[in-house]
Amino acid sequence: MITLGIETSCDETAVAVVEDGFHLRSNLIASQVHLHERFGGVVPEVAARAHVEALNPLLEEALAEAGIGFSELDAVAVTVGPGLVGALLVGLASAKALALASGADLVAVNHLEGHYWANFLEHGPPDPPYVALIVSGGHTMLVHVPEMFHHDVVGQTLDDAAGEAFDKVARLLGLGFPGGPALDAMSREGDPQAIRFPRALEDSGDYDFSMSGLKTAVLRYVKAERAAGRDLHLPDVAASFQEAIVDVQVSKTMAAAKEFGTPTVLLGGGVVANTRLRDRLHEEGDRLGIPVLAPSLGLCTDNAAMIAVLGAARWTRGERASLDTPADPQLRLSA
Repeated sequence: MITLGIETSCDETAVAVVEDGFHLRSNLIASQVHLHERFGGVVPEVAARAHVEALNPLLEEALAEAGIGFSELDAVAVTVGPGLVGALLVGLASAKALALASGADLVAVNHLEGHYWANFLEHGPPDPPYVALIVSGGHTMLVHVPEMFHHDVVGQTLDDAAGEAFDKVARLLGLGFPGGPALDAMSREGDPQAIRFPRALEDSGDYDFSMSGLKTAVLRYVKAERAAGRDLHLPDVAASFQEAIVDVQVSKTMAAAKEFGTPTVLLGGGVVANTRLRDRLHEEGDRLGIPVLAPSLGLCTDNAAMIAVLGAARWTRGERASLDTPADPQLRLSA
C-alpha cells in the first residue's frame, strides 16, 4: 500500500510517501522562513502563494525519490485543518486533483492528530490509552486518547499557544524569527532560576494553560531593567522565561498521565523540538516510570510524513473523503 501525504497548513510545503503504513520512502519540506522573517511572523497571503509555487515540483521530487509513479498510489492523504485557510486550500485542491487523476482514494487528515502520529513512524504505535501533549505555534493542548482515533481534549491554552509566546518573547529580546529555536539556543547559556517569572495556572486543578500573563511579565521586567539603567543578561531572561513555560507543561502532562492511568505519554508539535522541554519531560517520565515518546527533531515541525502515516491508518479502517470535502481552518480533534 502506497500513501502520498500533503501538508500545507501554515508556512511549510511538505510532501511524503509512506509504504505499508509506516515505511517512509520520501519526506520533503520546502521552508518559507526566508519569506516571512522580515515580517516577524507568517503572512497568510504570502504563505498561500508560496505553496502554489512549491507544491508541484515537490510532488515530482517526492515521487521520484520514492521510485513510484502516480498510478501506484493507493491513497492521497491531505491536511484539511486546522490552519490558514488559503494555505490549506492549496494542498487540498492539489490532493483532490491527484486523487481524481490517479484513481487513488482521498483521505482527510487532522493536522493536530498528525503531530502525535509522527511518533509512530519511529516507535511504532503503542497500545492506548495514552496522553498526548501537542505544542506548536498555534496550539497547546493535552489530549487523552483512550483508544485509537478517539480524543478527549482535557486541557488547552486559554490565550496564546506556547510557540506564539516563544516567538513574541524572542522578538522582544531581538532574536528574530522564528524565535523558538533562537531562544532555546540562548537559554542554554543562561540560568533558568535567575528570574522567577509567574507559572500561570500551575495550581489551577485543571489541565488548561495560559501564556499571555507570562509574556507581559517578561515585557515589564525588560522595561524596568532598562529604565533603571541596568544591563540585561539576555541568556538569563530567555532561560527563566523558558523554564516558566516548561514547568507548567511538564507538571500538567504528568498529572494527566497519572489521573487517566495512561502507560505512555506522546509528544507532538514544533515546540517539542525545544531541548529543555524534551529533557524535562523525559526526566520526569523516567522518575515516574511513564515512557515519554517524542518524534525526532525533523518530525516535530510541520511535515507530510505524519500526514501520510495517519492517512494510511485511516484508509485501512475504511475512511474516504469526497471531492466536496472542505478545508476547515478551525478543525478540532474529535472522537
